Amino acid sequence: MRFGGLWRWWLAVGVLSIGGYFLLPDHSLPRSIAYNLTGFISSVLILLAVRLHKPQRRNIWIWFAVGQLIWVVGDVVFDYYRLALDEEPYPSLADVFYLFAYPMMIFGLILLVRGGQRLARRDVAGLIDAGIVGTGLGLVFWVFVMEPIAAGTSASLLEQAVSDAYPAMDAVMLALLARLFLGSAKPTMSSRLLGGAALALLAADVAFSVISLHTDYDVGFIDAGWLLSYVLWAAAALHPSMRTTGEAPVTGTIHVGRRRLWLLGACSLIAPAMLLVPDVAANGRDRIAIAFSAGILFLLVVLRMSGFVAEVQRQSGQLQELAMRDDLTGLANRRRFEEALRAEFATGLPQVALFDLNGFKDVNDRFGHAVGDELLTIVASRITSVLRPDAMVARMGGDEFAVLIPNASDRAGDAVVRRLAATFHAPVHAGQQDLLVGASIGIAGAEGADGPMEVLRRADVAMYEAKGTGKPFHRFTTELDQHSTEQARLGAELRAALDADQFQLVYQPIVSLPTGSLASVEALVRWVHPERGWVSPAEFVPVAEQNGLIVELGAWILRTACTQAADWRARLGTRAPARVNVNVSARQLAEPGFADVVSAALADSGLPPSCLVVEVTETAVFEGGRALETLHELHALGVLVALDDFGTGHSSLGLLQTVPVDVLKVDKSFVDNITMAGRHAVIATALINVSTGLGLTAVAEGVETAEQAAELHRLGYRLAQGYHFGKPVAEPDFGTAEVTAVV
Repeated sequence: MRFGGLWRWWLAVGVLSIGGYFLLPDHSLPRSIAYNLTGFISSVLILLAVRLHKPQRRNIWIWFAVGQLIWVVGDVVFDYYRLALDEEPYPSLADVFYLFAYPMMIFGLILLVRGGQRLARRDVAGLIDAGIVGTGLGLVFWVFVMEPIAAGTSASLLEQAVSDAYPAMDAVMLALLARLFLGSAKPTMSSRLLGGAALALLAADVAFSVISLHTDYDVGFIDAGWLLSYVLWAAAALHPSMRTTGEAPVTGTIHVGRRRLWLLGACSLIAPAMLLVPDVAANGRDRIAIAFSAGILFLLVVLRMSGFVAEVQRQSGQLQELAMRDDLTGLANRRRFEEALRAEFATGLPQVALFDLNGFKDVNDRFGHAVGDELLTIVASRITSVLRPDAMVARMGGDEFAVLIPNASDRAGDAVVRRLAATFHAPVHAGQQDLLVGASIGIAGAEGADGPMEVLRRADVAMYEAKGTGKPFHRFTTELDQHSTEQARLGAELRAALDADQFQLVYQPIVSLPTGSLASVEALVRWVHPERGWVSPAEFVPVAEQNGLIVELGAWILRTACTQAADWRARLGTRAPARVNVNVSARQLAEPGFADVVSAALADSGLPPSCLVVEVTETAVFEGGRALETLHELHALGVLVALDDFGTGHSSLGLLQTVPVDVLKVDKSFVDNITMAGRHAVIATALINVSTGLGLTAVAEGVETAEQAAELHRLGYRLAQGYHFGKPVAEPDFGTAEVTAVV
């Protein structure tokens, strides 16, 4: 700020001026002029500060400036008595101006500490604290200042009243400043300087009153206190924080730190401490004052403690509420949901629906967590809007939500989940994107359950069944438990099978049309269980994907296929398949460092990258994100990429613009009826045209008859795969002819 350091310059000049003041001859005109000039400049600087800093509540500082000017007038009158008339009457007209200046200053402080009626009403704790401090200090003033003055035998009644008035006014000012410092408004540097000015004024007034009544000692040194008060008052106005002094917003909560506790504790103990002073304990009027102050302090402390208790209870309620709420969505959290479920289970038969969002991880990966959080908030709002008033919705964690429907039948619960499923039909606009997300919902009733957590477990089992079958929702049945038990057992056996080398690869030929000569092979995994025999991939692959073993199993398939292909190339030469195709799951593509796994498999086996084709489904790369980045990394290594089951995914043609594709594997559903006129032949023709136009290689899958092979060749297909050409075997018959190049 342009004038931000002006207060420091004035403070330095003022302190030096006080030192220079005492170098001037005592009781001289130059000394009086220096004293009055300091007070006048202080008043002018306060008005200047109002113009420079432009506080919203400028009247406060104008009252301070007027009070200072009246003080200066009192100083001039006092100097007139002393220098012109050679007398120092007490009290005099100067005391009238001095005592008239105090109300101006006090009124300004009242405006300052109140901060408007709103602050005065709400900041009750700060008012009580200020009352405790004011009562304690007031008792000290009475015992050591006012009462000794009142008991002085040589002072007149008027003299005693004036002498009492100065420290009494100062005590009021200190009480107001205590209200400012102990309130909820944060003290500023300006308010601290005001406090210093009041303390200096109090010290000087008390010293003057006591010394002037009991001794004839020259009290000229007390001028330092009054001069310092002048300087500090102007410095407080010049400090930039004067614009906000006393105006900090009230939060209703005051932080009770160690300093505040020490101060309040010390002020509370002043009354009993006074009884330990011998002269005070023997004085009847002092004992009455101590008893009266002790009563006030007791009441104020009781009020303050009740405020503490109320505040602790309020904060405890807030903490309990926060502990039961989800920070992001404002819904109930898992803990609150489970408590409500226990209560409902004890009195009725609730229904529980559990669901999570499909593709939420891809949203986070592609658009960032901020968009994901916005998506969750909107989804939470949609869910709440379709539920009946007595239902509870909770965010269980991540993208998983739960709904508690009190005392409802299966039919009523199914109606609720249908409405929930319908909320996901419309896109969610989040992060300036229209995102279409789905949900897999499982629902279970409490009938027959042996506890509330059993209901939640059943809903969880039903949710995973819905996710596995692709249905929007699924109700729990006892058969699901048997199925989930079987899946759990199968998952454990998968772990053992990996460790015991129970898996093996078989290879299905991909041939050239129309000759049927071998072009490449696709590696397919098989599980030879010691007890079950051959286990279909349709059984164990979904389980491996669900429990994460597909990552380890996929890495084994990749290494084994690369090693086998390199061995064929070394043994068979030109009769070896030109390439080996390996299927890669969406979970593998999402794993960080998967490209490094592929690179290591190629390096260890010695297979050239161009001899490896990774097959991915359209679903695995539809959302982009980490999976798409991995494919680009693989393509940069020289590995070829094939879109498997092409034509059945979300947006096949759109993927051709984003995915680094080399091979399109046309799904079997377009080949089955290829020999019949109709849309299948039209789609198959369109797909080969797209492949040719983009410079891609097309492979027709699922060819089972010679007629299908002939028709595909007529439409333009040059590569095909299916049982007509050979079933998957561990060691295909490569024959004696050279293998046809694929790409």
